[in-house]
Amino acid sequence: MLSEKNITNFDGLYGDVQGKYSSEYIFLELIVTRSQTFDWNIKPHIHSNLFQVFIVKKGSLSFQEETKAHQLEAPCILLIPPTLLHGLVYSPNVEGYILTLSESIIEDIFKTSSSIWKTFEQISVLKNFEGESSFEKILTVIANLENELFGDNPERFLMLKAFITQFFIAVHRLTKQEDAQQAGSLMMNYFRKFQQSIKQSEYPKSIPAFADELNITPVHLNRICKAVSGKSAIELVHQNLINEAQKYLLHTSYSVSEISYLLKFEYPNYFAKLFKKYVGMSPNEYRKHDRK
Repeated sequence: MLSEKNITNFDGLYGDVQGKYSSEYIFLELIVTRSQTFDWNIKPHIHSNLFQVFIVKKGSLSFQEETKAHQLEAPCILLIPPTLLHGLVYSPNVEGYILTLSESIIEDIFKTSSSIWKTFEQISVLKNFEGESSFEKILTVIANLENELFGDNPERFLMLKAFITQFFIAVHRLTKQEDAQQAGSLMMNYFRKFQQSIKQSEYPKSIPAFADELNITPVHLNRICKAVSGKSAIELVHQNLINEAQKYLLHTSYSVSEISYLLKFEYPNYFAKLFKKYVGMSPNEYRKHDRK
């Protein structure tokens, strides 16, 4: 970890030692413009008051934050709030933009929307886009912002704030979609592990015991099962037992009592009652019906 003495702090853009901070600072440049000057290697540094967004549409980069490094491939968007250490090494074929603006502009735009502002309080990487359309929409906003920034139209700053607002709301929405996708992936991971555990476990086994194996609560496990399958955790356990019972009934000559014992039911009549609940007929009726 770098000590405070080793950290390079720029009031303006990277490498600009004469740069001065302005509360209305907005700048947009191609990634290649500055990175090529420094042989594609931007050493770790911070900006005390500037927020930066890297929109990468081609190539790759290695991104270094304070304690870890990330290898990123286009398309991706990297958001770095003020005071957070970052260094970058680009591939020479990189294409994209760097948007740099005063933190006070974002604070002013989103001062009445704390949920959006909190999205941008830490370093974020967006790399999961639904097809190319969502990333292309971001590029369209950037193109509009570029035209306004380097134009000379009346009410220029007001229009720039409008495009910046549009840009950050679009990014915020993508962040929420990515969070939801990650939560969905985690949920499916829990569900698959639960399904495997159902098939591999010795019975009787309680739902709290299953949940404990997954390091989640029984309530959380039930929510996952309901969301994925529409059934509770215990219903999925019972369904697996019934499926095993059906195999025994169709492919062996074991009696209902023997099957009940093999499946670790304490009482045969409870097994028969549960079987009828899920199948709609008793074990004997099921055996006779499917052997006709």
